[in-house]
Amino acid sequence: MSATTETERNGFRFGDIKKMFGGGQSTGRQFGILGSLIVIIVLFQFLTGGLTLSSENLINVVNQYSYILILAIGMVMVIIMGHIDLSVGSVAAFTGIIVAKAMSEWHVPWWAGILLGLGVGVVVGAWQGFWVAYVGVPAFIVTLAGMLFFRGANQFIGDSSTIPVPKEFQKIGAGYLGELPIPVNFNVPTMLLAVAGVLWVVGFELWLRYSQRKTGSDRAPLWVSVVKVVLLSVIVLVAGWQFATGRVGTSFPISGIILLALVILYTFATRNTVFGRHIYAVGGNRQAARLSGVKDRWTDFFVMMNMSVLAAVAGMIYVARATASGPQDGNGWELDAIASVFIGGAAVSGGIGTVLGSIIGGLVMAFLNNGLALLGAGADVVAMIKGLVLLIAVGVDVWNKRQGRPSIIGFLTRRFGRTPEPFQTTASGNASGK
Repeated sequence: MSATTETERNGFRFGDIKKMFGGGQSTGRQFGILGSLIVIIVLFQFLTGGLTLSSENLINVVNQYSYILILAIGMVMVIIMGHIDLSVGSVAAFTGIIVAKAMSEWHVPWWAGILLGLGVGVVVGAWQGFWVAYVGVPAFIVTLAGMLFFRGANQFIGDSSTIPVPKEFQKIGAGYLGELPIPVNFNVPTMLLAVAGVLWVVGFELWLRYSQRKTGSDRAPLWVSVVKVVLLSVIVLVAGWQFATGRVGTSFPISGIILLALVILYTFATRNTVFGRHIYAVGGNRQAARLSGVKDRWTDFFVMMNMSVLAAVAGMIYVARATASGPQDGNGWELDAIASVFIGGAAVSGGIGTVLGSIIGGLVMAFLNNGLALLGAGADVVAMIKGLVLLIAVGVDVWNKRQGRPSIIGFLTRRFGRTPEPFQTTASGNASGK
């Protein structure tokens, strides 16, 4: 009789609760980041008299912070590689001014403007990636130069003025899922999206248990999976209902759809593709990766280029929501994106980090900003608290690892991102696949 079968037949054990979200490897301390997000939401829900989880505020949070979360998706890959990108805010602003000018003054169709913006992101990313990957200039210096250059280019091209964008383009940043001709008091497409999310949760859990059974690995008892699926499904449905029952004319934002699509795409790419494994391999041990045949320069180049493309997407979403491009767009975005990644579990030394962890870190920053704003806190107080949160989040994790205690980073890596460990160095110094 297998150990898995025995585990499932022994009934309730307190230790099984750990398997609900940690696969049997988690502890209470390892829920630090998720716990922090929950505490922040509950605290501000109480302090604001229920405003934090209101339909209007949730929609506002998605609209206001979707572009920062998009930047965090690309930034985590850059940081896993051991680099940093300080230019993302300036690249976003540079893309925004070009796209706005093209549509406003050159009469380029809105869809062609989006393609133009993506092209600008590719060109800028290739430029910076070339200096990092093939010339060997540290990414910190390259992107610092990019931050200065593209900020100046934004103001030069736009003549430090505001340039409006057409209403069709505004929908990607300020639009919502449309209504269906059904006489109900909620937005049907939003609830269909929530139902699709529930089906994904159920399907993923079934696939996970099937995979564990097929490989003979340890499985949590069936009741653990049932409770987990029920809890996640309730959260998804309640959130969907909140988005679907906001004020008339609103629902789940289009920018949120774009964000969800990118999260799914990049989570799959980093976890389940060869290129994703190469990112972790190079970030964890560049020399071992080279000996294993990984083209680390190409990996550097693509990751830097990808970051600029996502910065272009974020810039266009922001400009669409603001209805115009201005000279101050993108200021400080790089700091919020970097903070989101480190709060979400990335290691300063590289090699560790996940897309979902960074999204959670970004949501911590988003609800912190939003909650303080609802309470009327000034920008000075918000900046100080954000700085302390970043310092404490990273400091506590580093201290835990030095003490040999459970690491929040390790939990997020194992559970959410399942950081691959495809390369190890043998005693003879040769790299081998794991």
